[in-house]
Amino acid sequence: MERPPVTRAAIVAAARRWIGTPYRHRASLEGVGCDCLGLVRGLWREFYGDEPEALPPYAPEWAEAGGVEALAAVCERHFVPVTLLDARPGDVVLFRWRPDLPAKHVGVLVEAARFVHAYDGAAVVESPLGPWWRRRLARAFAFPGLDGSDAASLTE
Repeated sequence: MERPPVTRAAIVAAARRWIGTPYRHRASLEGVGCDCLGLVRGLWREFYGDEPEALPPYAPEWAEAGGVEALAAVCERHFVPVTLLDARPGDVVLFRWRPDLPAKHVGVLVEAARFVHAYDGAAVVESPLGPWWRRRLARAFAFPGLDGSDAASLTE
């Protein structure tokens, strides 16, 4: 199967196709079910093929229980770190619920001030990146192989 080209516009379009997918813990199938990580896993498979590593078991409260930056560590192994100020549509953004907890929520920027994500009790949605979410931004990562030239940053 031929993979689509990896561009920021293609990632944004693909992420938006997932809108309405029901929330399902640990799932990653467009239109069937996913959690926030499952959305990113599904996008990875669409653009790169097999996931780069096996998904370990995790409970909904994994970050609170473990206290380890596990999500950020996985992103560092497979994505390209970018500063939050340089994050652009098509980039993966991580959020932490409290300053003393590891990042445990992930979404995909689709505009400078909007992102697509999935969360418990809802579905995949596009949300404004308003003050509440901005205060919780922890890290940002680009998908590998992007040139970064086709979209505005969070500060533009």
